[in-house]
Amino acid sequence: MFRLAAQTLRHRTGGFLATFVALAAGVTVLMTCALLVESGWRHQGDPHRYAAAVAVVADRDLTVDGPTVLGETEHTTVLLPERGGVPRKVAGDLADVPGVDRAVGDRRLVVTTTAVPELPTTGHGWSSTSLAPHRLVSGRPPRSDGEIAVDARLAGPAGLGPGATTQVVTGGVSRTYEVSGVVDADGAASGRATLFFTDAHAAALDPHPGRYDAVGVLTAPDADRDAVLAEVRSIADTAGTTAYTGDDRGLAAEPESAAARSLALGAGAAFAGYAAAVVGFVVAGTVGLSVRHRRRDLALLRAVAATPGQVRSMLLAEVGLLTLLAGAVGVPTGLLATRQVRDALVSRGFLPDGFTVQGGALSAAAVVVTVAVVALLSAGIAALRVTRIRPTEALGEAAVEPATGGRARLVCGLACVAGALSLTVLTGATDGQTALGAAMGMLYLFVLGVALLAPWINQGAARLLGPVLRTVWGDSGYLAAANLRANARGTVAVLTALVLSVGLGGTVWFLQDNLERQTVVQSREGVLAQYVLTSGAGLPASAVAEARRVPGVVAATGVRRTSVVVPDRLEPQTVPAQGIDPLGADRTLDLKVRSGSLDALREGTVAVSTARADAAGWRLGDRARLWLGDGTPVTLRVVALYERGWGFGDVTLHRRTLDGHTVTGLDDRVLIRTAPHSGAEDALAELARRHPGGQVTDTARLTGELAEDVAVSGWLNKMLVTVLVGYAVLAAANTLVMAALARTRELSLLRLVGVTRGQVKRMIHAEQAGLLGVALLIGAAIAAVTLTTIVRAVTGAAVPHVPVVGWATLLGGTAALALLATVVPVSRVLRTALVEGLGVRE
Repeated sequence: MFRLAAQTLRHRTGGFLATFVALAAGVTVLMTCALLVESGWRHQGDPHRYAAAVAVVADRDLTVDGPTVLGETEHTTVLLPERGGVPRKVAGDLADVPGVDRAVGDRRLVVTTTAVPELPTTGHGWSSTSLAPHRLVSGRPPRSDGEIAVDARLAGPAGLGPGATTQVVTGGVSRTYEVSGVVDADGAASGRATLFFTDAHAAALDPHPGRYDAVGVLTAPDADRDAVLAEVRSIADTAGTTAYTGDDRGLAAEPESAAARSLALGAGAAFAGYAAAVVGFVVAGTVGLSVRHRRRDLALLRAVAATPGQVRSMLLAEVGLLTLLAGAVGVPTGLLATRQVRDALVSRGFLPDGFTVQGGALSAAAVVVTVAVVALLSAGIAALRVTRIRPTEALGEAAVEPATGGRARLVCGLACVAGALSLTVLTGATDGQTALGAAMGMLYLFVLGVALLAPWINQGAARLLGPVLRTVWGDSGYLAAANLRANARGTVAVLTALVLSVGLGGTVWFLQDNLERQTVVQSREGVLAQYVLTSGAGLPASAVAEARRVPGVVAATGVRRTSVVVPDRLEPQTVPAQGIDPLGADRTLDLKVRSGSLDALREGTVAVSTARADAAGWRLGDRARLWLGDGTPVTLRVVALYERGWGFGDVTLHRRTLDGHTVTGLDDRVLIRTAPHSGAEDALAELARRHPGGQVTDTARLTGELAEDVAVSGWLNKMLVTVLVGYAVLAAANTLVMAALARTRELSLLRLVGVTRGQVKRMIHAEQAGLLGVALLIGAAIAAVTLTTIVRAVTGAAVPHVPVVGWATLLGGTAALALLATVVPVSRVLRTALVEGLGVRE
């Protein structure tokens, strides 16, 4: 059968080209998603910073108990957005472990050097040099608070050597230091430079007193390594931290690596799930249509005594060979596409420079097997109709295809539609990622229901559209309506692909537009201040007091951006939050408080957005349990509920609640409101000059920058929908071309009985107008239901914002491509001689 299948492919290349294109494009899309997941799974950062340590104890994630299912409690692990710390006591316990030579606490300080401000740099205490280990190239270690040692990556570009001086900004303050020595940085793969203070000075600069960022464990030469690691893990578990060993030490050395790993795994897996559903729809429809177009050939094989098993084996062999060819093309194409996606993610700040595309063999095997299974199942199911009938009935069966499917198909289709409608209730009752997941499930159930019910939909639409088609196109419209009724099953793949492209594009793309618009609008309307003081190095708490003393300033509010972990119905969520000084905040911010008051905001209290409060089940006056960005659990009393959570974060805390629980301990901005015609601009400009990198701008610019940030963050989702919708539209066009070329005999026969070329073209136009109209209408209806449901659940808006240009582009582009994919091949078919056309096999 493989030999026969290979001969069939060789002599019918045109007929199998459409199937090959669908399979190869599907492999490419899935390979990109899978390889992104595999690269994230393999990414462990650069462990060079802790190369000499056998283990590194750090706190980089938080495990939260979830709901209890069947007597077992589920656990969810989330990354800490502000990096947790290790208590100083843990370092002492680790140092007392038999076989441990030293337990070195490492402090990771956010610093900026004025010599090379564009070079990412971190500050550490000198004792942490033993963890790499580093060696002095020149000079000596720092011995006083006014001295630092720098590594070669910083010394080279800045020309710093022993005796040179440089400005270092840390904690929002610029200080002058003398370089005491230069440290060798050979072997470090990361581009992040390091500088070293004395241990005492690093502790004084650290905004987290009493804690280390990590503790490295150095063992004695004769130590029992396994016993030491077992004891270290036990101490780490007791302290609620993690012991990183081997290559995993890179996750402790570079906290951004853990975030990059999580992003690659999460985004790749989510994209792969959506892509797998789309590819499944497309491949199944294309392969099934290809088999149905060959029912005359298959009928002839049955008539000359080919057994059903032989016919099925031949079809499966053909599809198997096509899948292997598609894998040979799609896998390397997917590898190249993944590298392009990686570069785009790095350039937009989603991934660090050190993130690389790794692996490939595992992803390729999984993707090719997945696509092969879908294709083989589709071919097998499509072949059952032909192989079940008796040989004497085969040719007759080939001439007339049943218009609709069986009862099982009808029941399954209705069940999918019912399931999709039920998910609208779930989506409306949840929010955030839970609502988004439910909405995407609803979208795919709707599409699957349309795919299963397509024969009945097509027949019903043909009957309803019959009078319209006859009125507009006359006799050609009559023929078009008759063809649509007779070929109801043959156009299932086309209808499904078009509905999927419009439904998916109209949901995901415009959902992102709504989220961006809601964020920007809430921020613009909620900021009452005219000016904002910002600094790339951060602002100390004293900046607010200085701003309030400026003549003409009536209110100033420091804002510290962070993230917190809050409970949800299914699993905890990491949500944006802010810490503010509530004094005068009512004059600089309008969070649109629904109940309570921000005046009551103190340490031990919290204000929450209404959407987040509903999701967590909090009411005004309740005790809300949540986790700060570094994993510290807190229980706070809810004193206010507000509506503008998209513009200002779902959680608002008193700024003192965040002291010691953020990486920098600094404010991100100070909102300033002045009296009318106060003339405070010059004084505010002088205030900005007193802070490194400080500048005062109007808040309209702040909103513009927020819009750019939101657009960048939304790029990832829009890239996803562009790829998937593009693939669905390509598949629809591909299927239309295949269907058009398969009608050579039919159109030749019509011309032979007197139908002119013009009438045939008008008939095709009428058919496509009917099919496209139904597909676009159903797809738009699905998108409207899904989009409205999720926008209401996530943002609270009753009516989603849908740009007219966007809808026109989506619908018009899909329709234009579909028409082009039909008109061009039909024009070629009509140029075929009548006798030749009647003699073609398909």
